Amino acid sequence: MPRETFISHASPDRAFVERLVAMLRRHGVPFWYSDINIQGGQQWHDEIGAALGRCDWVVMVLSPAAVRSRWVKSELLYSLRQYRLDQRIVPLLLQDCPYDDLSWTLGAMQMVDFRSDFDAGCRDLLRIWGIGYRGA
Repeated sequence: MPRETFISHASPDRAFVERLVAMLRRHGVPFWYSDINIQGGQQWHDEIGAALGRCDWVVMVLSPAAVRSRWVKSELLYSLRQYRLDQRIVPLLLQDCPYDDLSWTLGAMQMVDFRSDFDAGCRDLLRIWGIGYRGA
């Protein structure tokens, strides 16, 4: 079970991420999600950096918007440099996209496919942590 999972995503994918975090919450998986964890008046770039430094897993929501996002790219590159996150970066394929544009290393990672079936994607994601999926 993760201590805390950082959720990296592009803003246009917010509806999917809201659904994802609701599922994680129902299954007791601790997560850090900017829309919930950054309070008014906080320096969001400092909060993101602190969360990345603290979290022990990173979930990357991949979509065309994510590939274009400089913040998603920065979060991924930071995560790849952290030895403690080796084998703990989980790419979630939300939509077909040229994810190699973010990093050539993503193609070598096992993707969790959310393109056609949210429940199947949730089941596969939770299986990584040894958690059984209970549907909505």
